Amino acid sequence: MWIRSTLVYRTSFAAAVLTNFLVTALDFVVIWMMFSQATSIGGYSFAETAFLYGTASVSFGITALLLGSVDDLGLRVRDGSLDAFLVRPAPVLVQVAADRFGLRRLGRFLQGALVLGWSLTRLDLDWTPAKLLLLPVMLLSGAAIFGAVYVAGAAFQFWAQDAAEAQSAFTFGGLTLLQYPPTVFARDFVIGVTFVVPLAFVNWLPALYVLGRPYPVGLPWWLAFTPPLVAAGSCALAGLAWRAGVRSYRSTGS
Repeated sequence: MWIRSTLVYRTSFAAAVLTNFLVTALDFVVIWMMFSQATSIGGYSFAETAFLYGTASVSFGITALLLGSVDDLGLRVRDGSLDAFLVRPAPVLVQVAADRFGLRRLGRFLQGALVLGWSLTRLDLDWTPAKLLLLPVMLLSGAAIFGAVYVAGAAFQFWAQDAAEAQSAFTFGGLTLLQYPPTVFARDFVIGVTFVVPLAFVNWLPALYVLGRPYPVGLPWWLAFTPPLVAAGSCALAGLAWRAGVRSYRSTGS
């Protein structure tokens, strides 16, 4: 319904997608400006950093398109409008994600895909069957991991009720983090986003394998192929958190 209503005004929809494209592109403009003053950042070239940027942005773009609306869950918990979703014969999470579905978020995905495509034309890589297979697996697994973070953050809002900004620190903050080489961050921080909040499995570990770069924490190379397992585990934990949040919901009491 929301997609059909959006496409009724096609000029407005095109303008919204273009605006989203241009606004998100400003992140890459910042990286471009950095490289206008330096030949490398953290030992990585412009093309390599663009590859990291593109893979993270495409994965996040898929997640934001499908689950971006769950950011508003805290508002629905506060005003009690979530009650209407609970009495419908459909999963609550699906309804929350579909409500006011923002097709304009395609702009972020397209912008990331454009940067990723450009980086692939600039990189001189020794493509093997394993690397060719790993690229799409990385993008889809990364989207699933971001999705788990989205859902876990939304579940927290059942108790906090006003934690959208805290959730954004892990979703949009995680995106910004992964757009840069891991070598620019402190070792303890890299360990944290690898073993505590496994954002590194979105693109750092698999992307560095594709680029032929060692991971700064010194992990074995085969971990680059574990993002699907990490994504499955993350989604399972997020699902448990979501179900616990739904069970704890008591409406507004009015």
